[in-house]
Amino acid sequence: MQKDSVVLMVDGMRLNSAQRAGAIASFLSLGLAERVEVVKGPASVLYGTGALGGAINVRLPQARFEPGLHLKTRLGYDSASRGASGAALLNASQGDHALMLGGSLADYQDYRAPGGKVAYTGYESGAFIGQYRYRLGGGQQLRLSLQQQRDDDVWYPGSIKPHALPVVGSVITHSPKQTRRLYELGYNRQGDGERPLNFDLRLYRQEMSRSIYGQARLLGRDIVTTDVSFATDGLDARADWLLHPAHLLSFGINAWRMTADPDAWMARPPQFVQYVPSQPFGDGRLQAVGLYLQDDIKLGAWSVLAGLRHDRVQGRAAMMNNGAVTSGLDRSDGATSASLGVMYEVTPLLRPYANVSRAFRAADLRERYQSGLRNDGFYWAGSPQIRPETATQFELGMKGEDERFGYAVSAFRTRIANHITGMQLTGAAAMAACGAANAAACKQTFNLGHATLTGLEASLRWRWRPGHWLDAGYSRVRDTNGDLHEPLYQMPADTLRLGWEGRILADWSVDATALLVRPQKRVATRFTRGQEDVSAGYGVVDVGATWRYARGQSLRLAIKNLGDKRYHEHLAEGLPGLEPHAPGRSLRIGWEGQF
Repeated sequence: MQKDSVVLMVDGMRLNSAQRAGAIASFLSLGLAERVEVVKGPASVLYGTGALGGAINVRLPQARFEPGLHLKTRLGYDSASRGASGAALLNASQGDHALMLGGSLADYQDYRAPGGKVAYTGYESGAFIGQYRYRLGGGQQLRLSLQQQRDDDVWYPGSIKPHALPVVGSVITHSPKQTRRLYELGYNRQGDGERPLNFDLRLYRQEMSRSIYGQARLLGRDIVTTDVSFATDGLDARADWLLHPAHLLSFGINAWRMTADPDAWMARPPQFVQYVPSQPFGDGRLQAVGLYLQDDIKLGAWSVLAGLRHDRVQGRAAMMNNGAVTSGLDRSDGATSASLGVMYEVTPLLRPYANVSRAFRAADLRERYQSGLRNDGFYWAGSPQIRPETATQFELGMKGEDERFGYAVSAFRTRIANHITGMQLTGAAAMAACGAANAAACKQTFNLGHATLTGLEASLRWRWRPGHWLDAGYSRVRDTNGDLHEPLYQMPADTLRLGWEGRILADWSVDATALLVRPQKRVATRFTRGQEDVSAGYGVVDVGATWRYARGQSLRLAIKNLGDKRYHEHLAEGLPGLEPHAPGRSLRIGWEGQF
């Protein structure tokens, strides 16, 4: 599923944004992340609107009640981009007080691909995180968390598009600055006794600001500018209660409101020196409230997980299309999500399971209200009354694990109704939606009747001898646009991953990974009118070695893309034939230390 259909969170708080270019994850402090948690498939029961394809939660360090001072540091270098990065994390605790402070810096140049440097791929990034915790006694804690990240001089080489006027040449999208700030106040209580009740309450505000400009490459200046901030105020109250030794009950409420008011300007042709307002929408607001209940049941060899949730999502704006539309912009939708999973443990290595789940996604602010040029070269018209899309998935699988062997295999089928996407318009429809000036290249957000996904995923891990592990993974997805009877737009190719990791000396371990990707020939020919091209298959091998030369100290050397393979992923952004190629052979050096 595309990025709009996956809920991305940091420490359980969603990153709300209407992302025109680039990855939403670029706002995350990944240089400080401790781990990434992934839930695949419809997951609205716990995460609400947007979790059609799943949810991803990036966990950052938390303040710990470990007496004294503890310091973690990390340094890295990448030869393909001549990029350096570093991070440091300090934890201090005494009595009922704990303080965590962390920071990271990164400076990357344009990276090298087998055909030469890929221009506009360098950037700078810096992040800071901090958290204070205070123990109240009786299993209770208060916490105050702060996070900030800033990226400078970010360019999007996949956004390069030719312009109709020769004086412009082509236009490329870039962000001179983008920032994320998070403020959180939380309370946590850990219960005790035979039927403990655990409770967590948080209030937070997250601000994601960015400048997104379009530069004329021949003119050497920006001819489109947009500055926008997405501010989200949220409340989460969650609890889990061991109601019975066989029943763990989870319930809660999530509520948030996101606001945005873009400030956009466009230079007038033919001189492109006079700027006029080009507001896609004004005073946009999206708010959601959801209640959920989930029961985790253990009955002998049987495990049952059942959940139910109801959400109400409302969208509104003062105007759209530079003030041309001021009415009919409000819409409210309610949706019920559910999930039911059953597993039976024959043995630890034989655990068949089945689950069915239903999720939904209400349109974001961009899909509802934004009218203007986008990276694909089309003028897009918003759809304030667009309906939410829903996904129903049925999955059958089997998994098992012991100290030497683990595996998982699953097959699934997902049916998406009212799939939110964009359709190219022509003739009178294009004139009405985009205006005469943009009718030749006009798209509008709309609901596709239905789409289906069927897939197979498998993974295994085997300790074939002491200290040596083999692992493998396979993914295959097939898809259908039910309206046009062709493949869906932007679907990943079949992928096989093979790996080995082994300890060769007391302090040394080595590893190797091969990624084999088939050609992707299933493209949306009619839907995109030739804007999605077939991509070639490729194989990439990575190798590495880690030396743990002292307690808490390690040095890692790795070579990425050992064969210097020239390739681009099928989902790489860019017009056909203009997709940026992936980095070539690269030496990566990393050092980690704990003190």
